[in-house]
Amino acid sequence: MEHLLLLHGAIGAKDQMMPLADELKNDFIIHTLSFSGHGGEPMPDAFSIEIFAEDVLKYLKENNIERINIFGYSMGGYVGLYLAKYHSEKISKLFILATKFAWTPEISQKEIKMLDAEKISEKIPAFAEILKNRHQPNDWKLLLKKTADMMIALGYKNTLTLEDLRSISIPAIISVGENDNMVTLSETKDVAQNLINGELLIIPDTLHPIEKVDVEYMSGEIKKFFGK
Repeated sequence: MEHLLLLHGAIGAKDQMMPLADELKNDFIIHTLSFSGHGGEPMPDAFSIEIFAEDVLKYLKENNIERINIFGYSMGGYVGLYLAKYHSEKISKLFILATKFAWTPEISQKEIKMLDAEKISEKIPAFAEILKNRHQPNDWKLLLKKTADMMIALGYKNTLTLEDLRSISIPAIISVGENDNMVTLSETKDVAQNLINGELLIIPDTLHPIEKVDVEYMSGEIKKFFGK
């Protein structure tokens, strides 16, 4: 069976990917990991796409995996693309879901408003509790702050440019939910069209959170793509 690595999104952890992992475990050798600072992993000084890509490379080395397929959700998809650009020998195919590529200072400022720990504690205490439990013993509020700092940095200097994407030749599906309120269809199309072997997939009636994705539908698309 093929190896398939599932990568989680910002402020998430590998537990987010378990419903999908369960649906795919009979078709692939499934791998999951939590990025540095997430899911209780050691907290780095700062968050960056490069650091998270190193997490993946370290995992592959520790598990003696030469090449792997990647399904990346949101930030995990960005990490997958970064690896496809700079470590293409390690990636066979890439499937990206709900990844934000268009970063400007204005967009970053808008997005970090969703990462206000005090507002989350006050207005969505149940979500605050989820974050606390997901990332302990790390401080979930510090994790949100480091995520916001990374988004601000991306706004001033995007880690991947359209020019970078044009040199990526591995087969890739770039997908977005039809009703995603964070990632636009336009930016998703731009990425798919600039990849040498990119394909666009629009998922009907789907919002941004991975918890809102139809697991059966998504796993079907994943099996189709990686099974080719």
